[in-house]
Amino acid sequence: MAARKTTTRRTAAVPEPAKCEPCKGTGEIPRTVRAGRKQRVVGQQTGICLACLGTGEATD
Repeated sequence: MAARKTTTRRTAAVPEPAKCEPCKGTGEIPRTVRAGRKQRVVGQQTGICLACLGTGEATD
């Protein structure tokens, strides 16, 4: 009897989900913080991306 050849199955590569445009896939966007009567810029803080709700994946 001849030895049986085994073939390897190729699995379909799972496509990576599209990244969210505003946050570039991080889920966070920088927001400018203003303070004082003249509303001067005092720094930045990160906030959740409202387009993807923090997941980093494009919704549409």
